[in-house]
Amino acid sequence: MLGGAQLSVTDLRRAARHPVDYPVLAEHRRLGDVHLLIVNLSANGFMIQGESPLGRGERVLIRLPIIGRIEAHVIWVADDRAGFQFERIVRPDLFRQLVEEMQPRARGRRRRG
Repeated sequence: MLGGAQLSVTDLRRAARHPVDYPVLAEHRRLGDVHLLIVNLSANGFMIQGESPLGRGERVLIRLPIIGRIEAHVIWVADDRAGFQFERIVRPDLFRQLVEEMQPRARGRRRRG
């Protein structure tokens, strides 16, 4: 597995974050399937909330709407939250579609799974 996008901390923090509430099933090479709840998203990565067996530096493969399978690695862990960096930056046009698909709708839309 190759390294992530290699962005500086400043670059990572500048990316706009979008609140989401999106459960995913991550694939981990040692642990197998790991359930994660993504609570915010940027073009560079995402934050999860809730219990997770993952530590800093570990890698997972997840499947997201619009962009499909993408690898991410844990860059920080604090209490019941963790931040992940994508292996690559998501193109702006695809990212807008991804956010639209992952954000909860007021009208109660069913997620495709």
